[in-house]
Amino acid sequence: MSLDDGGAPEDPRDERHPTAPPVPGVGAAPAPRRGRPRSEGVEEAVFAAAVALLEDGIPLADLSIEKIARGAGVGKATIYRRWPGKEELFVDLLRSVEPPDPVLPGTSVRDDLVTLLEALRRRGLAKRTSALLHNVFSQMQSYPRLWDAYHHTVIEPRRRMGLDALRRGVETGEIRADLDIELVNDLFVGPLLVRTIIRPGAPLDPGLPEQVVDAVLAGVRPPG
Repeated sequence: MSLDDGGAPEDPRDERHPTAPPVPGVGAAPAPRRGRPRSEGVEEAVFAAAVALLEDGIPLADLSIEKIARGAGVGKATIYRRWPGKEELFVDLLRSVEPPDPVLPGTSVRDDLVTLLEALRRRGLAKRTSALLHNVFSQMQSYPRLWDAYHHTVIEPRRRMGLDALRRGVETGEIRADLDIELVNDLFVGPLLVRTIIRPGAPLDPGLPEQVVDAVLAGVRPPG
């Protein structure tokens, strides 16, 4: 039985709907989705089809909307009603298997930073243990459209969350006001990224976020 919710003719184009907005990060911000609510059954079937194709060894560049629709048992129009193109579909797929973004406690800059780095630690562990994440991230650098979409939609909002936490720390007197806030952010997230990307075998143990935050805060607190 098809999961297609019908109603519109299939788009004959394979990669992107002709009326779709530009890929996020490549010229324009994503437009808010409109229309009927998503069907969880359709979304799960589409994600499962995409994962199955990736597990079969099909490269991201060759993974078309047509192939995904065929594997999911839906029409291409069903997919295009939910995602403008395959880059946006892949970003949502990655977000569905990554740990969710944290809610910051807002009690202190230390608490906020520990929460942020704990989420980064968990994402690092997920990339090590998930064959899907390892597969996709190993290909993303050679697929600029997907990397741009992921960076614009996922990485940049997370980075802004950290910068906002640090700015609150400056306002509350927990961080020196004379420092480059972008550099301070790199000092906090750098050790976790090193152990996730550059040294993927290095430990990502519980307690590491607290160690990093306390070590860096000691150097960026106002004297007193």
